[in-house]
Formats: sequence, C-alpha cells, structure tokens
Amino acid sequence: MFAIGKDFAPPLKLIAPYFKIGVTFYLLAMVALLSFSSTFIYQEMAVAGWVHLFLLGFVMVIIFGAMAQLIPVVLEVGHAIVDLYYAILPLLVVGMIGMVFGFWVNPALLSYGGLLVLVAMITFAIEAFATLKKTELKTLTVKTVAVSNTYLLLGILSGFVIALGLSGAISVDVEAVLKAHVYAVLGGFVLLTIMGLSLILIPMFSLAHGFDEKYIRRGFNLVAIGVGAVFISAIFGLEVLEWLGYIITLIGVGFYIYQIYIIYKLTVRKELDIWAKSMIFGFGSLIASVVLGLISFLPNVSEAWLHTSVWFLMIGFIGFLINGHLYKIVPFLVWFERFSPLVGKEPVPMLHEMYPKEQASMMFWYSSIGTILGAIGLLVQNDYLFKFGVSLLIVGAVFLYLSMSKMLGYGK
Repeated sequence: MFAIGKDFAPPLKLIAPYFKIGVTFYLLAMVALLSFSSTFIYQEMAVAGWVHLFLLGFVMVIIFGAMAQLIPVVLEVGHAIVDLYYAILPLLVVGMIGMVFGFWVNPALLSYGGLLVLVAMITFAIEAFATLKKTELKTLTVKTVAVSNTYLLLGILSGFVIALGLSGAISVDVEAVLKAHVYAVLGGFVLLTIMGLSLILIPMFSLAHGFDEKYIRRGFNLVAIGVGAVFISAIFGLEVLEWLGYIITLIGVGFYIYQIYIIYKLTVRKELDIWAKSMIFGFGSLIASVVLGLISFLPNVSEAWLHTSVWFLMIGFIGFLINGHLYKIVPFLVWFERFSPLVGKEPVPMLHEMYPKEQASMMFWYSSIGTILGAIGLLVQNDYLFKFGVSLLIVGAVFLYLSMSKMLGYGK
C-alpha cells in the first residue's frame, strides 16, 4: 500500500501516541461543546479556547502524527531528524492546554502556552523543510509540504502575537491579526495539507487510477494565492484584497471538489466501508459549508448561516476526513510493524480485519447524525436541538476512542 521501506519508516511507538492523544482531545472537544449555546459569537474567549482545543489538540496532533509517517512516503526519503517528533508532541500538548486555560481561565497563560506551541510548530516545520531538501521529486504533494508549512509558520507567529496582545504583554490590533492567523492556519496549513494528501490517500484507498490532476493543481494554486491575499489584507487593512482572496479561495475549493468527483467516478472499490462513508459525508459537508458560507455574505442574512458553515467545515469536513482515514492508516501501521515480518512464515491478518467494524459503524452514525442535528440547531438557533446533536457527537467520539485503542492494541 505505502511505498515505504523499514530503513526510514518511523517506529510505531513514535506515532501511536499522536493518534491516542488526538482522539482523546477530540472526545474532550465534543464534551466541551455542551457548554455553548446555539447563539454563541466568535469573539467570546470561551469559543477561542474551544477552537484551539479542537484544532491544536485534535487536528494538529493527528496531522503531525500522520505526517511523521507520510512525509517519507511523499518525498521518498527518510526524515532528516525523526527523533524530533518525540519532542514535538509534549510541547504541542502542554502548550495547547496552557492556551485553552488561558482563554477559559486566565489570559496571562496565553503567552506561555503560545510560546510552547510556537516552539513545537517551528520544530515541525524545520524538520519538514530539512527533509524536503533531501528529495528530488517535484510532485504537487511535495509542493504541498513546502507551501503549507510556510503558512503554518505565518499562522503560528501571528497567533503568538495575538497571545501576547491578549495577555497584555504588547499592544496589537487583535481582530486584524486574528483574521490573518485563522486563515493562515485553517486555510493555508490544514486545507492545503488535506488537498495535497488527498491526491495520494484517496486514489490509493479507492483504487482510482489514470485521472488528470489539473483540477486539483489549479485548486491548490488558487487556495494558496487566496490565503496569501487574505493574510496580507488583514495585516495591512486592504479590504478589496481581502474580498478578492475570499473569492479566489472559494474557486480553488470548487476545483478541489471537482477533482475529488473525478476520482470518485474512477473508483474501482465500490464497497462502502467506514472510510468511504466518512469521505462521502466529509465532502458533502464541505459542499454544504461552501453553500452556507456564500449565503452568509448576502445582505440582511443572520450570522447563524456563517456559524453553520464553519460547523460543517470543522466538524463535518475536517473531522470526518481525519477520522475516516484513521481507520485505514492505523491498521496499516500496526500491520506493517507487527505482521509484515511474518509474511510467508505464518498466517497474517488482512487490513480490513484489524479495525472493529461495529464500533466504527456506531462512530459514523452517531457522529454524522449529530453533525447534522447540531448544524440545524445552529441555523435555527435552537439550544435543545444543538445540544442533542452534540450529545450524539460525544457518543460517536467515545466509539472512535474505543476503536483507536483496539486498533493500536491489535496483535499485542
């Protein structure tokens, strides 16, 4: 499946904690949603704390763990300093906890937590760029590593400036820098990373071949340019450039969605396993997010439309894409380390046997129904419906946690 040899494959003991901790914080993030009403506003410190719990504790931790394994696959070289990943995780987790408590309890903690997160992400980026220098490949996914990590650095630096401002260390226009920070991290790192890795993982898991990559290349370039435009406009207060950046980004996302549709049409594997269901729901959520986002820009439209758009983007798209891929990636990593040496010597399990199908199915249905009900609750501003949806998401997160524990413990 993965074109990677044992000579430079990171050991499972390095990667497994990222996945264990990531799904743990996903569960905690879902539980924390119960404290919010359906009429929250983004400017609330509590909301900022939850966003950092979800994005740093779940999304970033899982992406960093996956990249520890996938960077050698993408670049076809070993890591420059793979042992740095042992330091990145505790720095990121402790820093994230400091920032979340800074938003929720005491703003003075923000700068300390932000500093640890800054060190973790700079370390990750430096290691990625050092590994990047070793490869001679010029593929889109290689370009993804370079561009997305550049935006990661810009995003975390602007975030640290915000942390210093909120803690009272410096005077800064928090609202302006916040826009640059959010767009650089969410659009520049998370979205571009997902786009680049999609070109490898989705065709590989769906057995789709022979498709033209021009649409995702256009989409990647447009999103990268759009994020840059919004980032610059936020720093220098150029409103026209900001709107141009939004439009360019949306067009780029449209090209990306169309590329995924082309890959889907060429899919050989038609089985709707947990991965396929998660991809369908995830990209359906992305389309819903784009549509709702466009509606939110119309005059005299409630801010609830924008809230629901972001909900579908984070919980529906990013959440389901990550969780769905965990059911493919983790069984392979376990199989590769524990069972590949036994091939030809004794019977070994198939990959689809290594994840708990019933728990995975329960995770999908509770999470997908919870996402939809939570979105409706946000849109109509109904607290009971929103919190009922969140309760289902919590149950889904419990099944994800149990699934991860079983997959990582398989064969021990």
